[in-house]
Amino acid sequence: MAPPRRRPAPRRRPAARQGASRIRWDRLGRTALVCVIAAVLFSYFSPAIDFVQSYRETTVAKAELRELQRENRSLHNLVKSADSDQVLEREARRIGMVAEGERSYVVSGLGN
Repeated sequence: MAPPRRRPAPRRRPAARQGASRIRWDRLGRTALVCVIAAVLFSYFSPAIDFVQSYRETTVAKAELRELQRENRSLHNLVKSADSDQVLEREARRIGMVAEGERSYVVSGLGN
């Protein structure tokens, strides 16, 4: 005959504490989670401000670029038109130059 098999002893659970636990683990876990989420959101705060600032600066720079391009086009048109003889002669007379063979006169005492 085989020896009788022994049954393992039932596992005993530790006795429940009599007093209330001083640490509220559920509340501690939620508090830790809120702190971690706040830290992550705070870490995104500065780059978000930089992004908005860069967007505003880009908008201003684009407006300035368009204005400078308009001015550049008008100056190019002015240079193209300045190549004609009539324009050159008109501008030369405006600053007081005279053509070759002409006499220049200075009139004083007018006005005032």
